[in-house]
Amino acid sequence: MDWEKFLDPYRQAVEELKIKLKGLRRQFEIRGTHSAIEFVTGRVKPVPSILDKLKQKNLTLDQVEDLYDIAGVRIMCQFVDDIKQVVHLLRNRNDFEVVEEKDYISNKKESGYRSYHMIIRYPVQTIYGKKTVLAEIQIRTLAMNFWATIEHSLNYKYNGQFPDDIQFRLKRAAEAAFLLDEEMSLIREEIREAQVVFSNKKES
Repeated sequence: MDWEKFLDPYRQAVEELKIKLKGLRRQFEIRGTHSAIEFVTGRVKPVPSILDKLKQKNLTLDQVEDLYDIAGVRIMCQFVDDIKQVVHLLRNRNDFEVVEEKDYISNKKESGYRSYHMIIRYPVQTIYGKKTVLAEIQIRTLAMNFWATIEHSLNYKYNGQFPDDIQFRLKRAAEAAFLLDEEMSLIREEIREAQVVFSNKKES
C-alpha cells in the first residue's frame, strides 16, 4: 500500500472543506449576524490509527475505503442551537452528498459523549480525475469538545478500559458540560449582544 498516494485525496478533502466552512463563518460576519461557526479544524487519520480501525471492524486492507473517518473535520459552535443551523446549512449544500447522520446530542453515548456527526461523500479533483472519498464532519459546542478531547486522551491511556472512578467522573463531567450549554443557551441573546458591543469597541 502506497499510503502517501492513498491519503493525498483525503488531505485535499480536509483542506478544501476547512476553507469552505471557514468561508461560511466569514459570510456570517459580513452580514453582521451571529456566526453559527466558532472555528473549524481538520485532520487525516494517521496510518497506525487506520490499521487499528480496520482491525476493530474486522476489515481487510482492501476495504480501507469503507472507513468513513479517515478524513475528519470538526466544527465548533458556541450554542447548541448553532449546531442545528450548521446541520441545516450542510444538508443544503450541493458540493458533497450527506450519506448518514448520527445525533449523539439527542441520543448521547453511554460514556456521556455528545456531538453531531455527518458522514459525507466528497469529490476531489486530482491529476488522475475525480476521486470521491468518505469524510466525517463533527459538529459540537465548545463545552462538548472540551469533554471529548479529555475523554479521547484518557481513552489512549486506559485503552478504552476506564477504572470505575474515572468513568463515573467522566459521566458527571459530561452532564456538567451539557448543563453549561443549557445555561448559556438561556442567556444567548444577551451574550450575542455583548459580543457585538465588544467587537465594535475593538474596531473603533
